[in-house]
Amino acid sequence: MKSANEAGIFNGNVLISKNDKILYKASFGFADAAKTIHLSDEYRFHLGSITKEFSAVALLQLEEQGKLKLSDPVSKFIPQLHDWAHEVTIKDLLQYSSGIPNVNWKTIKNDTDIFNGLMALDQLSFKPGTDYDYNNNNLFLRQFIIERITGIPFKNYVNQLLFKPLKMNSSLMTPFDQEKYIAQGFNAEGVADRAELPITGGTYTTSADLLKWANALHSEKIINKNSIYQSGQSFPVSDSQSALGNAKFDHKNLMAGREVLKRSCFQMLKRK
Repeated sequence: MKSANEAGIFNGNVLISKNDKILYKASFGFADAAKTIHLSDEYRFHLGSITKEFSAVALLQLEEQGKLKLSDPVSKFIPQLHDWAHEVTIKDLLQYSSGIPNVNWKTIKNDTDIFNGLMALDQLSFKPGTDYDYNNNNLFLRQFIIERITGIPFKNYVNQLLFKPLKMNSSLMTPFDQEKYIAQGFNAEGVADRAELPITGGTYTTSADLLKWANALHSEKIINKNSIYQSGQSFPVSDSQSALGNAKFDHKNLMAGREVLKRSCFQMLKRK
């Protein structure tokens, strides 16, 4: 990692753990595009699509509590949507087989715009459960459903019922203001990533907190074995992703070398 950093091809934080023991951790490079702030293990990185795991786990928590079934139609929770909501199930949202078109990012500025876009949608791209399309409208609709069922903002649900129980005390979900130790993404030319829109869901966390999340999935601390298995199921086409990414199972046991952890580490450690 040191050689990669010196060669200019790696910038980030590294953590290696085995059997609940941290064997190695180190920081390489900078926390800002101007390269004026050195990284430390306190810095929080944007997890990208790993944030999709939190809404999936939340839905499975609610299923365990008897507040929903994966076979429930979206219309049960948000009845004001068009007729397509009677056909799309929670399972479809988890497996990206809903047929809901992607977000029109040209018109989106906040959560309200996203919800209004779903309200305006009058037809699907394909019949639910017959095809696969990985897009963020599935994610946002999952979050809206959780809010309808629980009566609290999705961000608050995640903080109270996922982060706090696992002592992921450094983890933050967007939007937020004036937080310290936020690593800024930038490319090889030192150009910073564009600022995020104030949309709920993006997660920033440390390598230590990411390890706590991975361990929680393995040890069934947050949802049970069957729920983990259900959240890791994907639509049966090549290269499809489940709500846990490319999770692998052995007799319903989440494998130690699972792709979801590899994906998490890759997203955590690699900054453009």
